[in-house]
Amino acid sequence: MAKQKRYTKEFRLEAARLVVEQGYTLAEAANRLGVSSWSIGNWIRKYRQSGELASTDAPQPVAEDLKQLRRENKQLKLENEILKKAAAYFAKESM
Repeated sequence: MAKQKRYTKEFRLEAARLVVEQGYTLAEAANRLGVSSWSIGNWIRKYRQSGELASTDAPQPVAEDLKQLRRENKQLKLENEILKKAAAYFAKESM
């Protein structure tokens, strides 16, 4: 039987804050930290009940802004790559 990992309180609280305050989804935070999303969800509930995390979803607009900014960043990176390729093409053609 596998031995369960023990995480420090600071680690659990920071993992919960990634989701609650910084707008990460449970799956994103779990993948980044190497823990299950179920565990992070439990930690969030635990720390909200104890009052160590905000019990309301007030940061939700921040999370929505973050998602929108990530989409925009992805789009801008794609456009930048297209412009680089076009510049290389025209530079080669002008020689």
